[in-house]
Amino acid sequence: MATQSPFSLLEDLFNRASATLQPPPWVVDEVQNRVVLLLNHVLQQEPEAMARLARQKGSVVLVQWRSFHMSLVATPAGLLDRATPGMRADLTLTITETSPLALAQQALRSDKPGVRIEGDVQLAAEVNWLVDHVRWDLEEDLSKLVGDTAAHTVGNVVRSAAATLRQFIGQRPGADKAPA
Repeated sequence: MATQSPFSLLEDLFNRASATLQPPPWVVDEVQNRVVLLLNHVLQQEPEAMARLARQKGSVVLVQWRSFHMSLVATPAGLLDRATPGMRADLTLTITETSPLALAQQALRSDKPGVRIEGDVQLAAEVNWLVDHVRWDLEEDLSKLVGDTAAHTVGNVVRSAAATLRQFIGQRPGADKAPA
């Protein structure tokens, strides 16, 4: 008797829900605005990243995954803004993994997802550098709210939980097989 994994059940539920339920346009708009604010907050903590983006001012990157897409433009200040409708993308990044659970597993393993790249090679190299070198120091931001000691304690708990999740994913049957 074959049993179905709870992960495949969750994935099936997600696929059915995403096929029938679409968020209203205003929700998508607000989420994208918040993503831009978060990305700019992280970029502002890394002067080299801002300098690299400033050299790409006016360049538009389109990021796509399933039915979701977001166009970002590099500003002269070295930050990001949402591209206005109708702006042509200089670089299109399409995440090829369609399963949200597989993406989460890759993120927990600190792996990059598969991406199809089309467009400006130099811009793609800069985006790759940003992905490889820019990290959000969440513990530093949290310390501004709750103090250094509490932020460090929360950081240790989160790192421990992430390590446990990575270990769990690594021990699952078939977790060491490369995706086809």
